[in-house]
Amino acid sequence: MENSSAVHGTKVQSRFCLALVLAALPTVAANEEVPVAHQDSWGDFWVFRFLVNAAGYASIVVPGFLLIQYFKKKNYLETGRGVCFPVIKSCVFGNEAKSGHQDDALLAARNETVESSTARQIFKLLFCATGLQISYLTWGVLQERVMTRTYGATESDPGEKFKDSQFLVFMNRILACTVAGLYCALTKQPRHGAPMYKYSFASLSNILSSWCQYEALKYISFPTQVLAKASKVIPVMLMGKLVSRKSYEYWEYLTAALISVGVSMFLLSSTHHKHLSTVTTFSGVILLAGYIVFDSFTSNWQDALFTYKMSSVQMMFGVNVFSCLFTVGSLLEQGALLESVRFMARHSEFAAHAVLLSVCSAFGQLFIFYTINQFGAAVFTIIMTLRQAFAILLSCLIYGHAVTVVGGLGVAVVFIALFLRVYARSRMKKRAKKPPVETTVQKV
Repeated sequence: MENSSAVHGTKVQSRFCLALVLAALPTVAANEEVPVAHQDSWGDFWVFRFLVNAAGYASIVVPGFLLIQYFKKKNYLETGRGVCFPVIKSCVFGNEAKSGHQDDALLAARNETVESSTARQIFKLLFCATGLQISYLTWGVLQERVMTRTYGATESDPGEKFKDSQFLVFMNRILACTVAGLYCALTKQPRHGAPMYKYSFASLSNILSSWCQYEALKYISFPTQVLAKASKVIPVMLMGKLVSRKSYEYWEYLTAALISVGVSMFLLSSTHHKHLSTVTTFSGVILLAGYIVFDSFTSNWQDALFTYKMSSVQMMFGVNVFSCLFTVGSLLEQGALLESVRFMARHSEFAAHAVLLSVCSAFGQLFIFYTINQFGAAVFTIIMTLRQAFAILLSCLIYGHAVTVVGGLGVAVVFIALFLRVYARSRMKKRAKKPPVETTVQKV
């Protein structure tokens, strides 16, 4: 996964071409037909919407790229003057050279927590776990409600579905940007040094991954989506093996195999069930693949950006500023912004859901940063793995997804494998930190 941005681009292109071919094939469903809502017109076809959204982003990215190249070739950093100079310098060139990595700051903050009392630490852990669970479980339930159910339904009127995933992405990002901006303004932050335009890469891939995530719910069930996210370690390992020639421990292969078995058990058991509420299609699988690819690029690019001196909340603010710019520009060009606002005006329930969805997403990100800062990535991974299991359970209880015994066993196998990965990784890190025994031997 690391150091493979160029390869990511090639893979995205190839998968996109594959998507065009597969989307034209007949839908594979479990004793159901594709809902009519998905086939009303070309405007409702996900490939068409993807291309239109991409064209909107390109209308902002291309002029921005040309301006950046112009300022660099003109050597504006040396020759620039005037009121706009500080803004252009911050956006194109940045203010500082690269520093080491945020690990030093994280370790210093984490060492301070070790000195605090055990009771205080337990309280902080419960606070983090509760905040993460409430934020993302509510977010998952609302996400499925908004994308799979109708609004305004009566006895005589079946109601209407909200179809524009990009507007939901915009709602999430504008609130996250506001929360991160206020946090940065009210708390002490390191002096920002990265060129602002570099956030646009992570922002674009983050928008596309979120869009794929929302769109996939139109074609596959929420439990299937959660399991697909949990199993993304498999393509990550394959990419690392093929591209980076990385070697893996035996337990990593074992847990990856267990995840594959568990996901296969769940999918195969669902395929033969007669009451599957959401159709699993090729389009859904392709959208999930797109989510995994774009999300992998986002995390890698953000990791590279942390070589500049910045906090996680500054990263959140920078990425979301560009996300707001891209999404609102694309929505205005399509005329979809006013249409979505009218939908909100017609259905106050949808307006409440969209706002609460955005609140959960924004504060969930803050809980992520705080948890990793206080307790490290291993504790955070355990909390979020539990969240995925609870999300599947909640989805089945609230929306009536039928899961067979074999499917339930498959889900259990996946999460057992994930916990094994966390346990084995923490044991390996502890073993690596132990000093060699030979250094303690004294001469007689």
